[in-house]
Amino acid sequence: MEQTHYLIAGASHAALAAMHAIRLVDADGSLTVIGRDRELPYSPTLLPYVVSGRTDPQRAFLRDHEYFTRARAAYRCGHALVRIDPANRVAELDDGSRLRFDKLLLATGARPVIPPIPGLDAVPYHVLRTLEDALRLRAQLPQTRRAIVLGAGLVGMHAAENLSKGGARVTIVEQQQQVLPGYFDAQAARIIARAFERADVTIRTGARALAIEAAAGGVTLRLADGSAVSGDLLLISAGVTPVIDFLADTPIQCDRGVVVDATMQTSVERIWAAGDVAQAASFYGAHPVLNGILPNAVEQGRIAGMAMAGDRALEGFRGAVPLNTYSYYGQHAVSVGSGAAPPGAEVVESSDAESARYLKIILDEGRLHGIFAINTPIDPGVMWQMVRRRLDLSAVRDRFLAQPRTMGRLLMSSLLR
Repeated sequence: MEQTHYLIAGASHAALAAMHAIRLVDADGSLTVIGRDRELPYSPTLLPYVVSGRTDPQRAFLRDHEYFTRARAAYRCGHALVRIDPANRVAELDDGSRLRFDKLLLATGARPVIPPIPGLDAVPYHVLRTLEDALRLRAQLPQTRRAIVLGAGLVGMHAAENLSKGGARVTIVEQQQQVLPGYFDAQAARIIARAFERADVTIRTGARALAIEAAAGGVTLRLADGSAVSGDLLLISAGVTPVIDFLADTPIQCDRGVVVDATMQTSVERIWAAGDVAQAASFYGAHPVLNGILPNAVEQGRIAGMAMAGDRALEGFRGAVPLNTYSYYGQHAVSVGSGAAPPGAEVVESSDAESARYLKIILDEGRLHGIFAINTPIDPGVMWQMVRRRLDLSAVRDRFLAQPRTMGRLLMSSLLR
């Protein structure tokens, strides 16, 4: 049986950050990375742009084969983890091979949620989670005249825009009462939705799918209000769920994802988890949360790698802070932190429908709790750090509210001097 000191299951941002952190401390320990995709590691954030043709698929890759050679790491692509035996520290792959490990990182990511809609399993549909998905959807664009996008999250909205720009008549169907419900409030969502409507994209919010039927040249989606939507392409974008099915018969604690402590260690020694699969501390509360964003994955992967390698500079995870940037039809939206204002918090909003500008700032005890902007210049990374560092803005409150980007840069630059 093949043996490796470090085994990393997954090959995206969290996995690569962990690998880098390990090699900073341990240059020689045997290290194996397993990726379920047949390609080299790539960034899922670029997939909508691969669909549109704006990004060449070759530019989506995060590393090349030489990187793994230089890092003295074995990269095994096209294999998924199907079972682990924590007591004997053995991992089994989908080809039947087994690896014995000393330390294991679970960075297996997430897969699309397929809603239990009657008839869905009998019709063709697309998802957008892998590079193969993106290339398949891209190949379908020239033949698509009418498209249905089920779900108005970030992936669904990105895909709808690209389908529309490709010449298709697009209908977005969302069960919630607004688009992007996990990222913006209703007022901001209306501003974003108007940009899509001006591009002749139809948006049906508060619309629950009852059934899907095959139709001539495509599918028909029947809704709870008695209406129907037809198209020759159906994209399911109903969210994602962590890939943890291989843990069903193990003592590793799971809830919505793999529950981890501040060092990303699971409930079983010598096994860590990071990225979309990890349910870690929230910055805003005691209950651990899933927070599938790129900065979070990189930070968790780095922490896990440091813990696995015994890095004495390790500092624990301080809690997940949401951060999302979203560009659409030449416009730009940002959400940082929590939109749920605590009791007594100060909420300052301004909007201009004509210029499609919006800004919402939540201050809790003089500290930034969340900031949400559309076509208003702010630095998302700076705001993210301000939330995490709990900077007291009381002395510069008025100036910050008037010029959040300028004041944010000044405050952070003074801290980093």
